[in-house]
Amino acid sequence: MSDEIILLDFWSSPFAMRVRIALAEKGIEYEAREEDLSNKSSLLLKMNPVHKQIPVLIHKGRLVCESLIIVQYIDEVWSHKSPLLPSHPYHRANARFWADFVDKKIYPTGKLVWGATGEVQEAAKKELIESMKVLEGELGDKPYFGCESFGFTDVALIPFYTWFYSLETCGDFSIIANCPNLVAWAKRCMQRESLSKSLPDQYKVYCFLMELKKKFEAK
Repeated sequence: MSDEIILLDFWSSPFAMRVRIALAEKGIEYEAREEDLSNKSSLLLKMNPVHKQIPVLIHKGRLVCESLIIVQYIDEVWSHKSPLLPSHPYHRANARFWADFVDKKIYPTGKLVWGATGEVQEAAKKELIESMKVLEGELGDKPYFGCESFGFTDVALIPFYTWFYSLETCGDFSIIANCPNLVAWAKRCMQRESLSKSLPDQYKVYCFLMELKKKFEAK
């Protein structure tokens, strides 16, 4: 089975983490191929000629690109195993809305918090905290964004837990002080075997991001 499913991957990418989580939740065996993003493989350039980015899922020779689209594909193809999207159309639309919110708010502002300085960083930090509070409000007192079940929105957001230490260290603020319920949710998610296997250590991610920041500053 594993020779039919290939994931073009990169260990620290929160987008690739989503796919690894979804595959682990479904119990699907696959072959992971780690990409060197500074020297992208000919396979990656061939499989994703438009964006030339990971992750890319290759299933029986057919390619699927973009992390949220890949997660939905996995959920639909292996629908009999641990569904990630709700069955009701409204709840599915709601899950997709919040996953899109993560991509548009958490990723770009978080990137500025660890990657920028001065006024740009301060503005990003303020916006990030506000966005996290919005997500915390949506979570409410539910164990997961998908109510009782770990689901699509959880898959979209939880990879950014690996950024929490970097965000707090670079931005000089406390996420738990601002969003305690969101941190409690993240720790609850991390008890799942699918996540503990799929997400790297926060300190390892911090070291990688700081090296990346140095390279950007040197240019």
